[in-house]
Amino acid sequence: MSTTDVTAAPTGAGTAAPTAITEATGSTGATPPPTSGGSRNTRRIVAVVVGLAAAITVLLCAFGLPSVNGGPHHAPLGVTGPQQAVAAAQDRLPDEQWDVKTYANAHALAEAIHDRDVVGGLALGADGIDVYTASAGGQQISTAISGLGTGLADQQHVKATTHEVVGFGADDPHGTGLTSLALPLMFGGILPVMILALVAPGAATLRARLGGAVAFALIAAAGVTAVLHFGTGTVDGDYGATWLSLSFGMLALGLPFLGLQALFGQRGFIGLAVAMMFLGNPLSGLATGPYWLPDGWSTLGQLIPMGASGSLLRAETFFGGTGAAGPLAVLGVWAAAGLAMVLVALRRTGRRGEEPVRG
Repeated sequence: MSTTDVTAAPTGAGTAAPTAITEATGSTGATPPPTSGGSRNTRRIVAVVVGLAAAITVLLCAFGLPSVNGGPHHAPLGVTGPQQAVAAAQDRLPDEQWDVKTYANAHALAEAIHDRDVVGGLALGADGIDVYTASAGGQQISTAISGLGTGLADQQHVKATTHEVVGFGADDPHGTGLTSLALPLMFGGILPVMILALVAPGAATLRARLGGAVAFALIAAAGVTAVLHFGTGTVDGDYGATWLSLSFGMLALGLPFLGLQALFGQRGFIGLAVAMMFLGNPLSGLATGPYWLPDGWSTLGQLIPMGASGSLLRAETFFGGTGAAGPLAVLGVWAAAGLAMVLVALRRTGRRGEEPVRG
């Protein structure tokens, strides 16, 4: 008895067409139709490229324009001497650069510089001009005052003598160490928050990260102060005042970073970091003093932690605390805002149990 194997043959047009295509082309598979994902990725790439190019342009403007437009802007300048000589000097001084204040004598002028009522001054006399500067308040503005005095002396064919009223340390007369503080101050606020979030992420560690940010500010400021005192010789005054000023400056920047990261994740952190890099660094006035920047930019720079930190450091280290109230208030507002955001995040975490804080 024989057995016959019967194999069912595929039927229908649904299988015949692919077979015909395969035989004709030699291909074993069909190319999938294009999807919308590719166009979305292209749009994202274009947006990122355009955004980064715009950011570089803005960065150049932020760093370049303050330098191009740098110079005395309504800087308070003290003048003393015979009434006729003072009036003649006032007529020669551009109003948009100098706000002239008159004093009875050179001693009163020097006291006004110590009290930060003026950034420097000129004592006019028949036999010469005495130029009084305070480079610790701003090296560029002091250089401009020296040039101003020399120019007036040349016109009168007399000698100009410069007197440094409030200067940097003897080992760093130009304040190079102070001008180098911009990046340490900025990264002193960014790095601890960023690194601690990587080492100990999540809501359960937020209190520990808050303590770590405070400890970092104190320890890092102690190291920076040691360099300014014993390394560069920029500062030779009160070590404690310098240390506390730098600590508060780093903390006033670090706490907002921590608070934004706790509430909004990396988007909040990156947003503040970009703002500090684009605005805080070029407008801080650390290298020049605030009067060297255009008025609006100078005001904005002093409302940012880096600018306020530099002004607080100058006031506490070189001027015996004169002029420290404004920077202290600005830094206090930033620190309080950052701490408030951290407390809100902690309270929110307590309600959600162990739900992690985005960070």
